[in-house]
Amino acid sequence: MSFAEQLTRLQAFLDADELHDEALDYVATHGYLTALSICSEEVPEREWIDAIFSEAPHYKDDAQRTEIEGTLIQLKAHIARQLASDEEFELPCDLDLGDEPDDSDLRGWCVGFMEGVFMREAAWFETAEEEVSEMLLPIMVGSGLFDDQPEFEDIAKDANLMDDMIVQIPEALTALYLLCQAPDEKPAILKPRHH
Repeated sequence: MSFAEQLTRLQAFLDADELHDEALDYVATHGYLTALSICSEEVPEREWIDAIFSEAPHYKDDAQRTEIEGTLIQLKAHIARQLASDEEFELPCDLDLGDEPDDSDLRGWCVGFMEGVFMREAAWFETAEEEVSEMLLPIMVGSGLFDDQPEFEDIAKDANLMDDMIVQIPEALTALYLLCQAPDEKPAILKPRHH
């Protein structure tokens, strides 16, 4: 089975209604795995796989479990390779919250990403809290999780500003990856500015 076919099967599994209400769907899982691939601290496989489902899914048999978990591990490796490459990172959804942000795939992806950040929050902010916070901003805005905080409220009310931030997500991911995985190769936007 090709990787594309495996992903199709994984997507059908994750998007099915049978999973726990708090389980991540495919797009959210992609965001979550992207965050785990960026984080400087490795999260044990069992821990991150279990967290996707919130409670153990009802697999048809051991073969299905092996296939789903194997594809998740491959997807995470695929995302890590994408982040490490020089190409712009591609999200599995449009960079657009649409008219109903809460129903958009992008919101789901951003929420999934933040779930990944929350798993090892300390590791994300231990070395460069300000820079990481700045780079996470477009994703935090996209997630809608912080809309009740004053500084996010103003952004949420401004559709143009929201759009401007959302389109920065792929760039922010690359910058975060370099910062967390290759701190010596800081992207230009993070080099100290000479006043």
